[in-house]
Amino acid sequence: MKKVLIGALLLGTSSLAMAEAPGGPSCGWGNMLFKGQSGMVPHFAASITNGTSGNATFGMTTGTNGCSVNGTLTYGGTPMIGMAGVLDEFIVDAANGQGDAMNAVAVSMGIQVEDRAAFAAAVHSNFNTIFPTSDVTAAEVHASILEVMKADSRLAKYVS
Repeated sequence: MKKVLIGALLLGTSSLAMAEAPGGPSCGWGNMLFKGQSGMVPHFAASITNGTSGNATFGMTTGTNGCSVNGTLTYGGTPMIGMAGVLDEFIVDAANGQGDAMNAVAVSMGIQVEDRAAFAAAVHSNFNTIFPTSDVTAAEVHASILEVMKADSRLAKYVS
């Protein structure tokens, strides 16, 4: 059951971490058809048009349809890692300095394989800072982890 929850966390995190404007801000026929419009309906319709016809993918591959792959993808959402579903398991792993939930959180934060042991060690050694009370929230845990990572020379590169 634990692995199913962790798998769901990773799947949910990755599916919600959509980049802004893949292929560029004016990529695809959907953007052409709804040019100049704003709001939920035109954005949704443009996305559906681009997704169902595959023209944005074609445009990125061929450099047509206003698409380009030269820009850097960005994410403008909240950097919450969706830890709430595995917070209890993560607390146990943080106390032990290792475990599946610890690894899942590291993966969802983009920490490379070679730095995951350092991440686990930093979380473990800063347990009381990250979990100051028994009713700490996932958002508070996330904020504390980021502070711990900023102070660690090896992990600071993962915090923007």
